Amino acid sequence: MNIAVLMGRLTNDPEVRATGDSSLAARFGLAVQRNYKDKDGKYGADFINCIVFGNRADFASKTT
Repeated sequence: MNIAVLMGRLTNDPEVRATGDSSLAARFGLAVQRNYKDKDGKYGADFINCIVFGNRADFASKTT
């Protein structure tokens, strides 16, 4: 199992839905700033689509 810890800003509010077995799933976008500057001296960003399930989806829906 791989684990990644990302810190960034939400690009949109989490969309929370109930799955077929009555648990929750949340989708949201995350903008993560890069650690290095480009040739213009600015920091770039990576945009990551995230999906979380269960208690984490419930937590994501309450943090906005």
